[in-house]
Amino acid sequence: MNWNDCEAIWKRQELPVGAGADLAALKSTFETKRRKLAATLLVRDCVEASAGMVVAVFFAFLWWKQGKAGWPLLLAIILVLWVTGVFIKERIRTHRQRLGAEAPLLARLEAEIGELQHQRRLLLSVWNWYLLPCVAAILIVLATTLLNAPAGVLAGHWLVLGGFFGAYLALVGGLVWLVWTLNRRAVRKQIEPRLEELETLHHDLLSSAS
Repeated sequence: MNWNDCEAIWKRQELPVGAGADLAALKSTFETKRRKLAATLLVRDCVEASAGMVVAVFFAFLWWKQGKAGWPLLLAIILVLWVTGVFIKERIRTHRQRLGAEAPLLARLEAEIGELQHQRRLLLSVWNWYLLPCVAAILIVLATTLLNAPAGVLAGHWLVLGGFFGAYLALVGGLVWLVWTLNRRAVRKQIEPRLEELETLHHDLLSSAS
């Protein structure tokens, strides 16, 4: 899996000002920013879903090489495909709910607020639906490969193997922490201020209509 794709999307977005943004500027740039967010979400979902399929095929190849003893790799494949399914589901949901540029501004604005609120929940819960399944799959693959390794390969090399696996797990742990931290930062620096901007604009439009 590409560990950074869930967060990297927000780095392409201009930092929002928040509730103090100029209303005229918010109106003039709204559609452009809405399209940009939709495009980057499309890239994220497609890249992650494709990566998940590639990883699942690789795990299946490892299972084939290890034979019947590699059956725990099926669990790793299921976990990876489950994560892949999340991104496919996101793409279907986004496609169904997408409003065209001809829709009223208020309707598009409310839809964008709802989308950002959804993305905020998604990023804040990234440990549950993304990181934990990926880490579990990696651990299953490592453990199964180690248990099924020929005895001659392991003999006399336990210290080296222990150091290798220890370093690898430390690397995975560092990446998990980094992704979790970056996603929370994206929520704090990008999504929440943008939500403040759009909610301010939403309030203004409702006040003008009443």
